[in-house]
Amino acid sequence: MRMVHKEIDLHERRQIEQLLNAKATIAQIAVILGRHRSSIYREIKRNRFEDEELPVLNGYYGMTAQQKASERRSRRRKLVRLPHLLAAVLEGFEAGWSPEQIAGRMRHEGSALSICHETIYAYVYSREGQSEELARYLPERRRKRKPRSARKPRGNVFPLETSIHNRPDTINDRSQFGNWEGDLMIFERAQGPANVATLVERKTRYTVLLRNNDRKSLPLMNRLINEMSPLPTEARRSITFDRGFEFTSWRELDKGMGTKAWFCDPQAPWQKGAVENMNRRVRRYLPRDAQLLMLTNQYMRLICQRLNGTPRKCLGYRTPAELFGEELRKLG
Repeated sequence: MRMVHKEIDLHERRQIEQLLNAKATIAQIAVILGRHRSSIYREIKRNRFEDEELPVLNGYYGMTAQQKASERRSRRRKLVRLPHLLAAVLEGFEAGWSPEQIAGRMRHEGSALSICHETIYAYVYSREGQSEELARYLPERRRKRKPRSARKPRGNVFPLETSIHNRPDTINDRSQFGNWEGDLMIFERAQGPANVATLVERKTRYTVLLRNNDRKSLPLMNRLINEMSPLPTEARRSITFDRGFEFTSWRELDKGMGTKAWFCDPQAPWQKGAVENMNRRVRRYLPRDAQLLMLTNQYMRLICQRLNGTPRKCLGYRTPAELFGEELRKLG
């Protein structure tokens, strides 16, 4: 029989306070309350009173713990209670913003209702957020949030020397051909791991779309190598990614075809604005509920042809296909 989860209430918190004062151990308190000892440990750690100026007062108090728990629960439910605030958050998600960017922008605009990015994360991973599959909007796209103790710096995976801030000026100002931006478009859960990799050449805005049946990093990198290797070396100098798990095998690009990888700052997708903008254009043809496995390779090529054959204001109303062809001819 499945047990129903029941949150610790005020009566139990008062019991915990009394038992701690009586020098009872965590295990003993858990037995008396009929709780798992990890639940008691977590309760004391989360709702303990701390005062830096008067540390002698530090400790666990039932009423204080109840108040802290209630405030935390209220923050978590803020997006449930206020539909218009939730609508603003969803609008930010649709625009490709992270929870930090959404919350920060609200504060910048002096919104009457502000929100903390942790509250947004809590809602995304709540029962309501999971039913709406909101985790797909997050940069790392996890279905379940990692415990804080498990959130480790990823400096070894994406070392400082690969930071976008160390990227040469010839890439930043788009004067050099052969530097790309890459991203992964995610679709509804019904499509399984199927996805579409988007590549945009920064100078010409030429776009390549690659359909994949796997979100693991190594297969994705191998796919990029297979597709881009036929290009001249000068036409595939580098690719700029975000720090998603899909790109952790980036070293394979240099090994396989001599292509350098650069990485945006954490939760900073606007730093690869060309591919983010292209993703929004691609969504006209590949909405989130698109049945990727049913689409033909010819259909994917037609999308690319339409995108690359469209005049762009930033290119003086020339098309990406025209400019990309010119650059290739210059390489001989």
